[in-house]
Amino acid sequence: LIYCYRKPKTKRAKRFLEKREPKLKENTKNAMLIKGGNANLTVTEVLKDIYAVKKPFAVLYKKKNITRPFEDQTSLEFFSKKSDCSLFLFGSHNKKRPNNLIIGRMFDYHVLDMIELGIEKFVSLKDVKNSKCPEGTKPMLIFAGDMFDVNEEYRRLKSLLIDFFRGPSVPSIRLAGLEYVLHFTAVDGKIYMRSYKVLLKKSGCKIPRIELEEMGPSLDLVMRRTHLASDDLYKLSLKQPKALKPKKKKNISHDVFGTTYGRIHMQKQDLGKLQTRKMKGLKKRPAEKSAEDGGFSPKKSKSA
Repeated sequence: LIYCYRKPKTKRAKRFLEKREPKLKENTKNAMLIKGGNANLTVTEVLKDIYAVKKPFAVLYKKKNITRPFEDQTSLEFFSKKSDCSLFLFGSHNKKRPNNLIIGRMFDYHVLDMIELGIEKFVSLKDVKNSKCPEGTKPMLIFAGDMFDVNEEYRRLKSLLIDFFRGPSVPSIRLAGLEYVLHFTAVDGKIYMRSYKVLLKKSGCKIPRIELEEMGPSLDLVMRRTHLASDDLYKLSLKQPKALKPKKKKNISHDVFGTTYGRIHMQKQDLGKLQTRKMKGLKKRPAEKSAEDGGFSPKKSKSA
């Protein structure tokens, strides 16, 4: 295939192409939320609530799209390229798989991973009458359960959820900004998603007392079908450019406590020529000088 590069004619087109060019540090991943051709009210409400949590890094398609991602992925790849989204959440409903969600991600505009989840219980943002976090709040992600570390499918699901909800990378953290928690628990073959608002209360000292208040949405999910990338393709998707890899510094080591040790190489120093403070007590006596000269000290002859 021969790729023909067309030179942009307007400044707007130039900015659009520059935005999509390869970068050393990639942009924050955007997600597209797509409604299937036979989505019911529950699936529609779930997509709206996830969109509210994910904003502004999300695109919600309101029209129904008749597609089956596990059978044909061309429409998802088309929407991914059109909206420049590397994450997707597809909702559908039928008799065989009721209240169905498919969460996945793209690599080079091709489907990398897909995991199908069934909704067993759903509590929306409207049903919980509490104060909400402002739009664009970066959540803290907590994963509980041995399955996220033991089972390969659950481990890949954990990676998918981190990619989906982590938000933008930040250089520093402000204590007051830690106000939103997403908690995922894997137990007895089910995944429980809960969201809480962090309340900082007075404790009488510097460290505040923390309380969690349920905010919504909350989901009880069960895993259905999976489409996982091969180990080689998954490894290729994690590859980083050489410019981002940290350079190894010579003669520097760290211990288990994080203390940094450095080794300095110096030439051999002649301590005899070392400049010291001149004191009377350090002056050499005549006997010491004669011993250094070989035991003979010529005396001046007295004039007659």
